Amino acid sequence: MPLYIHSFRFVTPHTVTEAQRFNLLHPDPESCTHVSDKLRYYRYQNNLFQSDVAEYVGMDRATYSSYEEYGRDYYPIENMQKIAKLFGVPVTELLDDYNLFLYNGQGQQVKKIRKSLHLTQAQFAQRMGVQTGMVKRWEQGKVRIFKKIFESLIELKVDNI
Repeated sequence: MPLYIHSFRFVTPHTVTEAQRFNLLHPDPESCTHVSDKLRYYRYQNNLFQSDVAEYVGMDRATYSSYEEYGRDYYPIENMQKIAKLFGVPVTELLDDYNLFLYNGQGQQVKKIRKSLHLTQAQFAQRMGVQTGMVKRWEQGKVRIFKKIFESLIELKVDNI
């Protein structure tokens, strides 16, 4: 007689309490400002485990777990599109300002901001504290702008409105 091994997943009280606490703090997606919170919100709404999302996206659970932790800046758009499809929401619903900036094409946006300030690439680079070649690569979309630089860019834009 063959031996069968069955495994069953049970939601532990700790997990339920954590989800309930999170749902009290974030009763709707608009209350979530970080990508990590948006991911957790929609995962809870869809009654999924981190391992379910990770498997759907094709990553390991530890990697997906890091998506739901604070401190992560960049989320690869290919993975976010798969997650959005699983959750049944537009990918833009899951992104914060920085990741939306990248998703909407950082190159054109950097160039538009620079031109609105009437600066050459060299002048803009000097204001941003980077080499001129870096500004060129940002505008060509060859190099991803870091979040700290993005925040400085937004401040520069706001200060000159």
